[in-house]
Amino acid sequence: MRFVWAVAAFVLAAVLIGAGIAQRTVFVGAETTETEISTEDALPYTLIEGAVLTSTPGSQTMIATADSGPVYAAYGRTADVTAWLSDVSYTRVTLDDAGEIVTELVEPELVEPEPTAPETDEPATGAEGDTADDGASTDASTETPPDATTGRNPAGSDLWLDEFTDEGTLTAQLQLPDTMSVLLASDGTAPAPETIELSWPLDNSTPWAGPLIVAGGILMVLGVLLYLLGIRHARRSRGPRRKGIPQPATQPLDTIPAGDAEAKGVISSGTPSRRALRGGTRGFIVIPSLALAGLLFTGCTAASWPQLAPSATPSPTASVLDADQQDAPAVTETQAKRILAKVAQTVSEADVAADGDLAATRLAGAVLDERKANYLIRSKVADHPALAAIPTEPLQILLPQANDDWPRTIMTVVGEEGETTVAPTVAVLTQNDPWSEYKLTYLASLAASAEFPGGVAPSTIGAALVPPDSPFLLLEPQELAAAYADVIDNGDNSSFSSLFEEEGDQFRVKVAEDRRTRLEQFNQTGAETGSLTFSSAAGAYPAIGLATLESGAIVAISLTETDTVKPTNSDAVIKLDGNPTAEALAGTASSASGFQINFSDQLFFYVPNQADGGQIRLLGYASNILSAGVIQ
Repeated sequence: MRFVWAVAAFVLAAVLIGAGIAQRTVFVGAETTETEISTEDALPYTLIEGAVLTSTPGSQTMIATADSGPVYAAYGRTADVTAWLSDVSYTRVTLDDAGEIVTELVEPELVEPEPTAPETDEPATGAEGDTADDGASTDASTETPPDATTGRNPAGSDLWLDEFTDEGTLTAQLQLPDTMSVLLASDGTAPAPETIELSWPLDNSTPWAGPLIVAGGILMVLGVLLYLLGIRHARRSRGPRRKGIPQPATQPLDTIPAGDAEAKGVISSGTPSRRALRGGTRGFIVIPSLALAGLLFTGCTAASWPQLAPSATPSPTASVLDADQQDAPAVTETQAKRILAKVAQTVSEADVAADGDLAATRLAGAVLDERKANYLIRSKVADHPALAAIPTEPLQILLPQANDDWPRTIMTVVGEEGETTVAPTVAVLTQNDPWSEYKLTYLASLAASAEFPGGVAPSTIGAALVPPDSPFLLLEPQELAAAYADVIDNGDNSSFSSLFEEEGDQFRVKVAEDRRTRLEQFNQTGAETGSLTFSSAAGAYPAIGLATLESGAIVAISLTETDTVKPTNSDAVIKLDGNPTAEALAGTASSASGFQINFSDQLFFYVPNQADGGQIRLLGYASNILSAGVIQ
């Protein structure tokens, strides 16, 4: 019976092992599902919508092939990509109502220009009163030609979350949600890649292959043991030999001549015994069985085993606002770091070359004005230092505007936490439209005692841009610059002094000390022949504010401080002795009418809301000479 069970175990083991191996070889499914897309419009841009990329679960592999030249791909939010393509014709890869992948041509959005003159009921007339020809009406200028911007290279745009490029064929591994899309191009002029292949991984795991193979190996070992036990039982169960014809007496083995032993079939003493043969056979059978089971066991991968433990699923994090209730943040943290790096690189090159036009590609507002003034001074004063480089990391705080439209604003704080020698830098960058790059518009150092508001929205949510005339704040952003300028000039006598927190306001202290020092120096030589006065006013650039979670706002403003030097009698002449910086900007060293020297101030404030009360607190500041000129 043991032999029957052994044979059954062998048969069942062979079936189980064969079934397990077949699952991983013969019956294993495909590893990926693929689809090929061909575009025939020969347009410079192709948009692959997120719905196409997520039509099959799993990460996406995209292979784009062009006949020749470079292949470029970038991905970003679908709203951003379509906005960038809104003024050109392009091919869109999308899903139809049946869920099939189709391609379609998208024409540019035509925007009617604003009328240059108010419309009237009177017909237009010529020089002699004749009615103008209808063919010369405004219809000729109401549409932008569809190909007006063809040739715009998408490479390097601040809108993209990431971008790739290669020659001939581009392979990109992606894992994008349906809210993002891929833009394919060459250089903005040549046709986009004609052939696009998308593939997704398929679940071809065989969770029972491993258990079947292991179970078969166990049964095989069990069958070997049953077989050996059966042999042992059969030999032990032999009864005593039956009596028969008497056998002749045998002689001892050692008495048989060696030559006769072989002839008579006598086994010599050097031949292994049957027990030794049985032991050798048993080892020969058991060892290969165990080796085979071990080999099969080690060949089973994770895909060959059932996943008994539940897979970890991310739980939603409590957010401040529902994503459906507001627009998406202007940039991600990765985008912000890349944008800052680009700005710093461009400004560094502009500083080396003292190139104001190059700086203007990444700077605007007061930051650009101060840089240009520095370039002018350095061209005339050899030892005048350049302005500090734009810091890029580490990024402490990112506060992007939540806005799906344009312009867009982001605010950042860059610097080491706990650093005492170099103050962190706070900056504001603005993007005017989808085709423009972000430009640095405000830049200042955080005050040593300043604490950045803790109620700042996470970068994944963003903040609302505060209207310049917001009535909910303690002071409207558009009035903040003029009010603080009045405090600087009049101190406690200003009607706005109670609105601003004086403790920790290092800028106000430094301005007062600097004015007092310069006035004392001037009076030593020019008190009897001239006068030096100081004044402050709101700068030429609008305030920019982003809301905090406590309904307050972080507001950036610009001020212009003016030093006015005038003679007090007709015979006096004002000279800029010992002030090569002002002389370089003014273009002259002396004037009978006097000079005006302007300084640009960039300041950041936290403005609380009216309901909570409190005072406006200075967060950071920067000041640089801006211009100098002769009083006319």
